[in-house]
Amino acid sequence: MKILYIVPKINNEGGVARVLSVKANYLIKKLGYEVHILTQNKGNFPLFYSFSKKIFFHDMILKGSYFQFINEYRKALMNKIKAISPDVILICDNGMKAYMIPFILKTKIPIIFESHGSIYIEEKQKHKFQFSTKLKLVFKDYSANKFTKFIALSNESLKEWNVTNGVIIPNPLWFNTNQFSNLKSKRVIVVSRNSYEKGLDRMLKVWQKVIQKNPEWMLDIYVKPNDNREIQTLVNSLNIRGNVMFHEPVKNINDKYIESSILVMTSRTEGFGMVLIEAMACGLPVLAYDCPVGPRSIITNNENGFLIEDGNIDLFVEKLNLLIENENLRIEMGNKAKENSNRYNLDTIMLQWKNLFEDLIKD
Repeated sequence: MKILYIVPKINNEGGVARVLSVKANYLIKKLGYEVHILTQNKGNFPLFYSFSKKIFFHDMILKGSYFQFINEYRKALMNKIKAISPDVILICDNGMKAYMIPFILKTKIPIIFESHGSIYIEEKQKHKFQFSTKLKLVFKDYSANKFTKFIALSNESLKEWNVTNGVIIPNPLWFNTNQFSNLKSKRVIVVSRNSYEKGLDRMLKVWQKVIQKNPEWMLDIYVKPNDNREIQTLVNSLNIRGNVMFHEPVKNINDKYIESSILVMTSRTEGFGMVLIEAMACGLPVLAYDCPVGPRSIITNNENGFLIEDGNIDLFVEKLNLLIENENLRIEMGNKAKENSNRYNLDTIMLQWKNLFEDLIKD
């Protein structure tokens, strides 16, 4: 079977690139598929994650004004699809152009849209929610129904959309480990990119309050160096430099989870939250705001972590301090977190994809 993934870029440290590398490699190695990945504007070099050498990489250069960009996008897609002749096309793109594909691309090939973010991703920046934003949301919903299948990462994610073609397939856990954190280090870990929806500014405001009570604890933030200037400025203004360390992203982030005792997430929106299941697999209890929509599908509140009312900074501080000060509670929640991560077994998730592909080809 020949599969074509269309994605803006995979030469970064983001969750979409990580998951795509895992799935593409599995499809080739375990199932014998032929996999093509189409990016834009040199978005496939240099690669951060390990992609199989058997993958066929393609790229399209898109420039110009909005209408020129879309026209070039349409022509490039048509040319690439004609040349590759895939059995199934998968769209991994949260940008508005991706939602135009059912209208600009005429083909009988099944087209699957993978939703890796909330419908509201970047639509409420700086608390603005204008009429044009509402039109975008209506268009997203309308377009989502035009794809052959619309893939949501959880039931909670699917509920955001008014679709009749929805299928739920979670992201898989990409590693197996027999090594777990002993939960004794005085370190809390954040793994993220610095963007509005990821809410690192909210985390730093929480941390300022936490270290007033627990000044010996350290917050480790793994974020791309070019992305952390604004939050470094916030660190300075909050006077918490002595309790925050910035680190460059690493491929084997599981090694860093094992050196930590708690993972925290303060996102404004999440499609899934890969870092949650990664940290859980390493035995870490987790805390996250109950934002739309990923964390609530992964965290069982008061069992394997804490799901905090979105934006309730005082409650976040209270629960984080509770975990910091109670090692037995960390161990109890960490053990349940390990059990919960088993739901995302790679073989189980990829069997769902295999069955979906085969059903589409039959139809």
